[in-house]
Amino acid sequence: MSRAQISALVFGVGGFGALVAATASNEWKVTTRASSVITATWVYQGLWMNCAGNALGSFHCRPHFTIFKVEGYIQACRGLMIAAVSLGFFGSIFALFGMKCTKVGGSDKAKAKIACLAGIVFILSGLCSMTGCSLYANKITTEFFDPHYVEQKYELGAALFIGWAGASLCIIGGIIFCFSISDNSKTPRMGYTYNGATSVMSSRTKYHGGEGDFKTTNPSKQFDKNAYV
Repeated sequence: MSRAQISALVFGVGGFGALVAATASNEWKVTTRASSVITATWVYQGLWMNCAGNALGSFHCRPHFTIFKVEGYIQACRGLMIAAVSLGFFGSIFALFGMKCTKVGGSDKAKAKIACLAGIVFILSGLCSMTGCSLYANKITTEFFDPHYVEQKYELGAALFIGWAGASLCIIGGIIFCFSISDNSKTPRMGYTYNGATSVMSSRTKYHGGEGDFKTTNPSKQFDKNAYV
């Protein structure tokens, strides 16, 4: 089952990296103001900064100056994504200690418990990220399709899709970890015994007559006392 655990680790660590990228990204929601190709302007908003750029290559970002003036859904998404990143980090550490192909983590029974814990932590990390991204996307779509909303409308940014992908990878990795542990517990260990070396002369037998009739010969009786004279 080491292959299953390795694949689970790849999924989990890959998902953790995607969650970090999504949390730090400023493209959670985007909009375009374009009267022409040359004067086009793009506006990005993330959990930490508001950014704007134009077709000439100019790009500027302004952080959210205070926590208390940030909208409630942004604060909720911040908390969920920070929790997702933290859980993904600890899940990666637990996975390294719980894998059977590593030499750390103690006995096989202890490793199985640690690997199961890593799977649960990865699943929780994916659920936190999925909830945060879905909450942010729901706010964007509600404002976009609301005919009474007169302020600037935005569309889904790339960070949301990265967050959803990372959440899916973490959940898949956690599930594989849990199933690999249950499969390993059903597989019995093979025991090996060592019988020691046996004498070549004592194990030598001679076949006589019918089937199954074996006779052991003593090499000392093959020579009489005048054999060396």
